[in-house]
Amino acid sequence: MTAHILLINPNSSQATSSMMLAIAERAVTGRTAVAVATAVRNPQMIVTPQQLTAAAGEVIEIGAAHGAGCLGIIVSAFGDPGLATLRDRVDIPVVGICEASMIEAALSGRKFGVATTTPDLIEAIDDRARDLGLAGQYTGIRCTPGDPLALAGDEKLLREALDEAVRQCIELDGAEAVIIGGGPLGQAAEQLQPHFTTPIIAPIPCAVERVLDLMRVNA
Repeated sequence: MTAHILLINPNSSQATSSMMLAIAERAVTGRTAVAVATAVRNPQMIVTPQQLTAAAGEVIEIGAAHGAGCLGIIVSAFGDPGLATLRDRVDIPVVGICEASMIEAALSGRKFGVATTTPDLIEAIDDRARDLGLAGQYTGIRCTPGDPLALAGDEKLLREALDEAVRQCIELDGAEAVIIGGGPLGQAAEQLQPHFTTPIIAPIPCAVERVLDLMRVNA
């Protein structure tokens, strides 16, 4: 394949991979190609800490087997599974969508929160903010009610539930930017920004820009 960024979907949903790929391709705006690789051993949507931990192995396998022409890798699950180990295994830039979006959200000292659908992953997401040295700007997480998988299957209900979670981040927690926390929520992240004057951070475009920046540094 020609020069490209590899986007790894640690979830096993092909539909989610297609959605993520479309978002990434819009974000690169012709600067390079994007390829997608989808996990096969993991659940269709990662919603528990155990699933997040288990996903790391396949992410590392996929990334380590990258082919000629791969210039950078994006790990497109919000807990960044396998990210640190994969970085040690390959000699190209590797970024995670959680890492990239938190760095973007925290620019200029902004306080930022996360709106998401996976309450069981709160601790894992909190840990990412701490590990990145951003705990002092992090206002926490607001989660949508109900089953994450059922919500993900209803675009209108998902958008409405995330809209309310974003409002809570802003009005109750004082967030000055809000990340939509999840690769499978990428489309909803794009749709929500017109509803708010506060920046809504979409993780996949953030990861695209970050990996492109690192590729330029490494060139």
